[in-house]
Amino acid sequence: MTTISPNARALAALGHDARLSIFRLLVKAGDEGLRVSDIGEHLGLAPSTLAHHLSTLVDAGLVLQERQGREVFNCVDFPAMHALVGFLTSECCAGVTVRSAEDAA
Repeated sequence: MTTISPNARALAALGHDARLSIFRLLVKAGDEGLRVSDIGEHLGLAPSTLAHHLSTLVDAGLVLQERQGREVFNCVDFPAMHALVGFLTSECCAGVTVRSAEDAA
């Protein structure tokens, strides 16, 4: 059984055009988030397709859902997003030592 790290799971979830579009829309919406119907309206996604993609983003820890009456609001888990960006940039410009082809032989 393979274990997938939270960072790999998050990146895999964002690796689909529809989920990336949903995530970017929710980032724009900010802390208030959007109703499922609002997301579908903005992106032209069918409700069943949208539910599948939102579920993947929730499972990846990138989106939080809150039921308010009969509606479900979705918003980005901004601390999780910042942690993912931090992971990607944590060693930026730290330098990498590359062996020449002669050294490898």
